[in-house]
Amino acid sequence: MGDFLTDAQRLVFVGGLHRSGTTLLARLLASHPDATGLAGTGVPEDEGQHVQAVYPPAERFGGSGRFALNSQAHLTETSPLATSESAQQLWDAWQPYWDSERRFLIEKSPLNLIMGRFLQNLFPTASFVFIVRHPVTVTLATRKWRRRTSLPKLMENWFSGHDVARDDLAHLTRVHVVSYEWLLADPKSTMAEVTEFLSMPGEVDVGSVDGSSSDVYETQWPELLHASHRGAVKAHRLYQDRAKAFGYDLNDLRLAPRHPLVDATGMPLT
Repeated sequence: MGDFLTDAQRLVFVGGLHRSGTTLLARLLASHPDATGLAGTGVPEDEGQHVQAVYPPAERFGGSGRFALNSQAHLTETSPLATSESAQQLWDAWQPYWDSERRFLIEKSPLNLIMGRFLQNLFPTASFVFIVRHPVTVTLATRKWRRRTSLPKLMENWFSGHDVARDDLAHLTRVHVVSYEWLLADPKSTMAEVTEFLSMPGEVDVGSVDGSSSDVYETQWPELLHASHRGAVKAHRLYQDRAKAFGYDLNDLRLAPRHPLVDATGMPLT
């Protein structure tokens, strides 16, 4: 399925929970002279999920802070939608918004984090680049959009999404996982790892990366805990141990694994 590209072209799916840095990562990749992202679509963040009619977008599953809690959002090769007709429809929807003269075609949607197996079935030569951010910062950043959703529920969405993504990694042929924290702290070498994985020649300009974008949350979280904020205290109690299993510490928002979701050998965490 999915024999739409020239021999030189590569399809790259970028995924990650909302507020995890998918937009930044996709823009950096699309800025490469050999790459193109979807542009001029008229939809939020030029995300491919909004310009196609094959699968439901994240909003149908609750949107930011919620979609990973819905098991129906997790599509795999076993989905009845995993057909050659679906591949053709997606290609027809996205292709007009790429510069067809470029070699690397970038599509970014948060749902890609838990749809890799489905998309790989449709486009077998595709590569996947997922970005993971600390569960506390994602929770607090998403809270701005989901005031009626509790902090424990927002954090549950983080663990649900990354549990699925971790388990799916073993099924993906070409996948690389990026740490948001390391992208901010060391953008040049972090993006060099991505471009090497994609066999993308040259360098990506990382001059636009703002290393202070999480500072506000590093202050806000301990203040919430110190004030015994009910939601913060409950989230900390429920998820501290699970966070450590992923290499994070709910007491230290600066601590993050350089390569999330995998162990020291590169194998998916169990």
